[in-house]
Parts: sequence; structure tokens; C-alpha cells
Amino acid sequence: MYWQTGLIKSLLDPINLIITTDEAVVIADKYPKARHHYLVLPKEDIASIFQLSKKHLPLLEELHLLARNIIEIRGESYERFQIGFHAQPSMQRLHLHVISKDFVSSCLKTKKHWNSFNTSLFIPYETLHAQISNEGHIQRLPKDRVDELLAKPLTCNQCAFVAKNMPSLKEHLQEH
Repeated sequence: MYWQTGLIKSLLDPINLIITTDEAVVIADKYPKARHHYLVLPKEDIASIFQLSKKHLPLLEELHLLARNIIEIRGESYERFQIGFHAQPSMQRLHLHVISKDFVSSCLKTKKHWNSFNTSLFIPYETLHAQISNEGHIQRLPKDRVDELLAKPLTCNQCAFVAKNMPSLKEHLQEH
């Protein structure tokens, strides 16, 4: 599907690049799910987390450094962000999400959007790095586990509130 390769097109257009190094770039997510939502992409053609091995550890560290840089450049606090990867990537090209925990955005529309960032479908950078270091690869989640995580209730990421639907969750998030 064409939309799955959209990150590659964004990566190639200099107008989208916020930070660039020899190994990676930072771009703003075109459909941000929070006030701050950036993607850090390697220039190397790596399709997803499932192609990573121990040889990619220096690259992963570069991606994380750029994630920290964009937070600093924006004058924000590292603690207010989640930095990680989707366990079930939908886009072609490895990308590290740098997303503020507020999740205030008109593009946050579905339970799938919410649960992809607020369940174990989102792998924190440190967790992925440790798994690659120790095991040399990342295992795909079984389909039934993905379905189970996507079906989880809409639980606030900052307190114990459970929303009955996305509009009530979004209203609740404004209170934080």
C-alpha cells in the first residue's frame, strides 16, 4: 500500500527535516497524536524493528540521542515524553517515536491510536535496546496478543481513569 511508504518520501524531502546527521533524521509526524510528536528515522534502509540486530546498537543509540535533542530544542522536559517503537509497525522504515505524554491532538481519533501508544504495543527505547543487546533481535507479538492489546479499555496514561469512548478520554486528558 502506498501510504505505508510515506515515511520514505518524507525522509527524502529536505523541507521535512528538523535535524539531520550522517546517519538519521528527525521529522514532525504528519498526523501527530500529541502536542509534540516527532519521528527519528535512520537513513539506512531498515524496514522495521524486526530487521534489527546487535550490529544496529550504535544506530539505535544515535536515534535516541536525536530524540533527546529534539526534546531539548523544543524547550521541553524529557520526563514529559515517551520514546519508543511500535511492536506492530504499520509504516515501512524503522522509526522511533518521540511523543509527549499529553496526547492532546485532533489526529488522535481511535482506540487503536490510543492503545498503540499506551499498552505494550509501544516498546520503550530502553526495552528494545536491551532486548537487541541481550537476544540480538525482536520477536513479533502473536496476532491474538496484538488483538488483545488493541481491545484494552481506554485507560488514562496519567491516572486510573477509564473512559467509555475516545471523546470522553480526550476531554479527560485536557484536565491533566
